[in-house]
Amino acid sequence: MMTNKRRFAPIAVTLLALCLAPLLHAQGRAECSVIQSDILQRPIRYCALLPASFDQDRTRRYPVLYYLHGLGDNEQSLLNLGGWDLISELRRKGKIDDFIVLAPFAGRTFYVNSENGQFRYEDFFLKEFMPQMEKKYRVEGTRATRGITGVSMGGYGALRFAFKYPDQFAAVSAQMPALITELPRDFNKGGPGSPGALVREVFGSPAYFDRNNVFYFARTQPAASLRRLKIYFDAANNDDFGFEQGAQQLHELLDSRSIPNEFHLYPGRHDAQFIIRGFADVLRFQWKIIGVEEH
Repeated sequence: MMTNKRRFAPIAVTLLALCLAPLLHAQGRAECSVIQSDILQRPIRYCALLPASFDQDRTRRYPVLYYLHGLGDNEQSLLNLGGWDLISELRRKGKIDDFIVLAPFAGRTFYVNSENGQFRYEDFFLKEFMPQMEKKYRVEGTRATRGITGVSMGGYGALRFAFKYPDQFAAVSAQMPALITELPRDFNKGGPGSPGALVREVFGSPAYFDRNNVFYFARTQPAASLRRLKIYFDAANNDDFGFEQGAQQLHELLDSRSIPNEFHLYPGRHDAQFIIRGFADVLRFQWKIIGVEEH
């Protein structure tokens, strides 16, 4: 027999949805769907965070912020962390205005093309995801109104995309980015599921890693190109994986090349609490650069 608790659960959910409907309409909506990738030969999930004005004015075009999730997470990361609520609160306070957030699923790819060619995530992101999404969601489609951000693995991906393609992005930010300057000595050790196996799956060899990581592009790109970027990144002073050391080294490398960058080392660990505490700063930083009112 169904208990009273079970009988009334659907009613409670319905009432909650009715109560939340005006709030959700006021702040906009999240649209999660799939894009069919010819490059990856499979559908890839994504979420788009759309301001309320998106449905109210069908002619308006928007700046865009690409959000790259961390290892073990997915395209709904920002929603699950409470980032959508934070965006809405900053809009309400007039700290930011309307822009689109696009967040694709990336699995364990580190947002690169693997050395063995089995997956070409970088090609998918640049050649399929960005152009198709910007057309679908009425994005301005200019460098000046395009930013990219990410956390952990996604922070690595955001910095790498921006440093490799500075003509595509006006601003880049990263929270606790997964930065290491070289592969560990035990790179070839470990069975399926181990850190070594993950690195081998993506980068294949130390030589390929050396030519494809964030530090390589921070060193080799013309300084004048990187100076066009607005750069922001942070790290936790007690990062569980020691990524604060890589972040400090990146900061020093950029400084040595006279490339302006904003770097913060904050108390904390490599966790969700650290991300959400600093996300408002990321949003304000990005809006100052990509906001249409600035152009």
